[in-house]
Amino acid sequence: MFVSTRNSRIGLMLFAIYLVLYGGFVLLAAFSPQTMEATPLAGVNLAIWYGFGLIVAAILLALVYGWACRASERGPSAADGARHNFAPKTPHDHRRDGARPVPGGSEGGSP
Repeated sequence: MFVSTRNSRIGLMLFAIYLVLYGGFVLLAAFSPQTMEATPLAGVNLAIWYGFGLIVAAILLALVYGWACRASERGPSAADGARHNFAPKTPHDHRRDGARPVPGGSEGGSP
């Protein structure tokens, strides 16, 4: 499976979780406003606590997404402790197609 497809699925799952949390807030505010007026802790009403909870949930879900996507980009060999050296060997090894430059070729260097 492509990394971008996996990341998209993770993102959609986390979005669905947040959508349920936010939908609960909206439904509670729309159909039971007296519940949102309750002051369960420190004299602050439930609507404020729920709102803070939504903000914290969004931050936590973003952190989970970042961790999950980073883990998927590393692949299985990184989990096994394999070491990879992705640093270019010479200043001219920066080609995007993965091909190595030919010594004395026309890709920079002396003419």
